Amino acid sequence: MGENNYRYIGKHVNRADAKELITGRRQFIDDIRIPGMLYARVLRSPYPHANITRIETEKAEALPGVKAVLTYKNAPGWKCGLPQHRKVLDSRVRFVGDSVALVAAESIEIANEALKLIEVEYEQLPFVLDCEEALKPDAPQLYEEFPGNIIPKTTPFSEEPFNQIHVGNVEEAFKESKYVAEGYYCYDKWPHPLPPESPGVIAEWTSPSAVTLHYNGGAPHLQKFNTEASIPGVAVRVIACHAGGSYGSKQLIPHLALQAIALAKETGHAVKLMMDRTDHLLSYELRQGSRIRGKVGITEDGIINAIQGMWYIDSGMSSTYAQAMTAVGLGEAQAFCGKCKNWDLDTVLVATNHSSQAPIRGFGGQELKGAMIPLVCTAIRAANMDPYEVFKKNFVKAGDSYIWRDYKWWEVRSVDFTAAFEESAKAFGWKDKWKGWEVPTWVSPDGKRAIGVGVGVHGNADIGEDPTEGFVKLHPFGSVTVEICIGETGGAQRHGVQKMVAEVMKVPFDGVQLVNSDTHGTGYDAGMIGSRGTITMGTCAVRAAKDAKRKLLQLASEKLNIDVDELDTENFMVFQKGHQDQVCLPWIAITGTPEMTITGVGVYKQNFDKPNFALYFAEMEVNLETGEAKLVRALEGTDVGQIIDPVNVRMQAEGSFGAAGADTAIFEEMVMDKKLGRFMTGNMIDYKWRTFNEFPQFDTVILESQFNTESFHALGFGEISGSPAPSAILMAVSNAIGHEVKEYPVTPNVVLKAMGKLGTDQAATSNQ
Repeated sequence: MGENNYRYIGKHVNRADAKELITGRRQFIDDIRIPGMLYARVLRSPYPHANITRIETEKAEALPGVKAVLTYKNAPGWKCGLPQHRKVLDSRVRFVGDSVALVAAESIEIANEALKLIEVEYEQLPFVLDCEEALKPDAPQLYEEFPGNIIPKTTPFSEEPFNQIHVGNVEEAFKESKYVAEGYYCYDKWPHPLPPESPGVIAEWTSPSAVTLHYNGGAPHLQKFNTEASIPGVAVRVIACHAGGSYGSKQLIPHLALQAIALAKETGHAVKLMMDRTDHLLSYELRQGSRIRGKVGITEDGIINAIQGMWYIDSGMSSTYAQAMTAVGLGEAQAFCGKCKNWDLDTVLVATNHSSQAPIRGFGGQELKGAMIPLVCTAIRAANMDPYEVFKKNFVKAGDSYIWRDYKWWEVRSVDFTAAFEESAKAFGWKDKWKGWEVPTWVSPDGKRAIGVGVGVHGNADIGEDPTEGFVKLHPFGSVTVEICIGETGGAQRHGVQKMVAEVMKVPFDGVQLVNSDTHGTGYDAGMIGSRGTITMGTCAVRAAKDAKRKLLQLASEKLNIDVDELDTENFMVFQKGHQDQVCLPWIAITGTPEMTITGVGVYKQNFDKPNFALYFAEMEVNLETGEAKLVRALEGTDVGQIIDPVNVRMQAEGSFGAAGADTAIFEEMVMDKKLGRFMTGNMIDYKWRTFNEFPQFDTVILESQFNTESFHALGFGEISGSPAPSAILMAVSNAIGHEVKEYPVTPNVVLKAMGKLGTDQAATSNQ
């Protein structure tokens, strides 16, 4: 199958569900109605840290239409988190928005009214919001089982947790380095990914030991595994509904799921628990806070030679999956600094009194790189080198190796992104625009405005993570079914696999159907995480389709007495190559009845020897009088091996603006009132968000180097598109104003403070 003769691969094809989506007929979780279903609401804490000393629910329980009220007194003792520590309901609340009571009622309106009738008294406790302050001996303690507020370094990936890199000899490497610099950088303003659809779940017990969950994430088997770990002895079925976006934040909803399951058990009815936008903003999981204090050494020829430091990770009041994100972030740091042989980078995961961290698009790598790339740039700046050239020289290539999340060394194979570096830089005009560190590209004649440029880079080998198993079935009357658990959270992964199977089988695109994402009817798959879908699901689907095709042609060979190598199939017909007019039969003539379907089997096992790649160039214009910074142009470059669908891959790049991505460097943040311990950005006016009429010029360079993968030589890309943007924007603003900016986001106060244009009182206020 020649790469230039594809029917569907590399060409845009309308999605099978496109018409349903644009006409509003596609079913989402809030459209689901189950007979007798109840609606749940959550009473939330007004305090960041407190003990519940009295809670009375009799008035709420007496309200007509209320079917159950749960508090810590009668809720099941199930726990979630890593390690399991977060209860369904607790007598202690640990952030403003923490769960105090649960209500299930016949309508949302009744449930909301019942919340007002619950009487609660609290004993307020001291709280801590800063992860480094939380490590001090006299800091308030969140959990007895986590002394010092340090969350244990466990991991779901390996027997020995991967939470530090100790390789080589950093002290000797620093002595050998021509340039050595130290720094302290933070990426810790807890930006919100804000998918258009808030998290939701429907729980229904189908027997005393079996429960079914409908949820709006894209990793049903992972959610099943997570929930069953919290409720031993209960079989959990998870059905993934079509989701209105996720950006990583809804793939696992452990606490929400347990609360709905608890109410369903108490009432004997199906229960829907759906967050409204305010709950979503103020009470749901956010991107973890990240700080790094460290030291970097670079050789005279621009090789990053040594990295030493401590990565402080703010997990909020709970760890959903933070240890896994730590492991992945450390792996991605090595992909960025692929030539570095000397590491002494440690981590500490800290509990604080704000909402829990959770996996967000970027999954540890964006959090670490948002702080680590500026740290590395302190040494590049000391050497007065071009950061683009240093990044290009150091990014991991074939033959390099790294420790990945499974705590194993992996040798990189069949990947070289040099061409993508060079083509992207050329398209952006980097050579002409880069004038040096803290030097603007352009200053207006009146001296009031300036433009600076910056660059960031990212790569992630999780594109090959976790196994996938599935089937492709050929039906005798001419159709194909793909039985792989593929959720849909907006990235069109189901569409991509549909194209791959149609390509292998040479059948019309709409002749291929995918089963719903239901753990009862599909083999294991980890879901839409880590940009893994293209390689993992794609390879599984291609293998299963090829296996089914081989079985079909083998059966035809036996019936027609023609060598199998002389046969082929297209458009549901089997024919002899070169003699299609003489020997051409429909599938049913080959399979017959009652034999019916032919089933091909596909299995993929995880492999971390290929990272993906994203290079981000930013051009920022700054008003030197007001401090306002605007992104006027961005370009993202990558090499995906083979484009599966050109429109969808570009949309993944464009998605770098939102989803707690590029704009976390400019204005996105959850603003905290540090005196009250509560977020102040509980709506879409207070939370700063780029509107559709405010997009800058955005260009892409997407190369197709035909990497060595079975899924049509393609690599996954979507998750990382926003990850290199924050550091690029920080660099661009620094260059525009002629002073290094060390804070995210680059609000006017931050810019003016870096320029020395704020008084002492104003500078202090800007840090509140």
